[in-house]
This record gives sequence, structure tokens and C-alpha cells, in this order.
Amino acid sequence: MEQLTELELECFQLRHGDGRADRCVDWAVERLRLDQEGDDLEVVLLASARGRDEVLPLAEVIIARYRGTQRLSEQFLAGKYIVELRAAYLAGRESAASLDAIFTRLYPALDYPDWLVMLSRNCEYATDVADFEQPFEDEFRYIASLWAQADSLAAFEREYSREASSQHDAASV
Repeated sequence: MEQLTELELECFQLRHGDGRADRCVDWAVERLRLDQEGDDLEVVLLASARGRDEVLPLAEVIIARYRGTQRLSEQFLAGKYIVELRAAYLAGRESAASLDAIFTRLYPALDYPDWLVMLSRNCEYATDVADFEQPFEDEFRYIASLWAQADSLAAFEREYSREASSQHDAASV
């Protein structure tokens, strides 16, 4: 099944409250258009599904069938989502306040990963304290650039430095 990572990322975002069900539907429609569904009934049903409550269970079945135990980790999907969020932030479609709401949900949902500590904290502080705007942007750039290059959680972890993140603090500026 092609472009399964795209579907997994959309499902991740749907599970965490920020995804768009229509993107999952579009994914299924494209598989049908390219005749890649291989008579998979769930892909056919997903192509005609509407809303999160219909889309998410079908997409989860498809991902489980084709990925099995090789599903992408939640942290990896979150990292790729952060790359998208950074692009949206730079384009003005997201703000520190809107990102704070997203990071506030993601951080505990991912079981408080070390790499998200400074980004989440700086984003929260940047919504109220001007001195944290630059440290937030520096950390956001750092984390997003690492995830943009990473092809796995292990690859990200090899490059990530907690010390580098700790330098993105208002006290360090």
C-alpha cells in the first residue's frame, strides 16, 4: 500500500484533535484512482467516509493491516507533525498561542518525551513573555530541522542534544 506514512500522520493528528478527516478520505480516493487498493474493502469505505468518527476506525484498520507491528512510533509521527506545524507557523497559519494548545495536548499524550520539554515550555512562556519569543523560535527551528531529516525515532535521538535545547532559554539570550 503506497503512501501509508501519509495516512498514519493524518490518523495521528486526528487522534490528537488536530487532523482533518477529509485528508484521510482523499488518501483513499487517490488509492482507488490509481487502482492501488487491491480489493481492500476498508479503503473503499474510507473513500466514502465522512467525519472523524467514521474515518478514524477505518484508517486504523488499514494501517494495522499493512504495517502490522511495524507501525510508526507516536513520537516519530509527532516529530513529523512538528515539521508541518513549523511550516504553518512560518506561513502565519499558526501562532505561539495555537501551538501552545497543540503542544499542551501532545506532551502528556507522548508520555513527556525529553525532546519536547523545552519546545513545549518555551512555547507556553512565549504566549505571555516577550523574552521567550526568540528562544521559542530557536528551539522550534532546532527540533523541526532534526525531525525533517530523521527517518526514524532512533535517527532523531542520535542527533538530538538536550544541551543544545537547554541553550534555547531566555536566560541564555
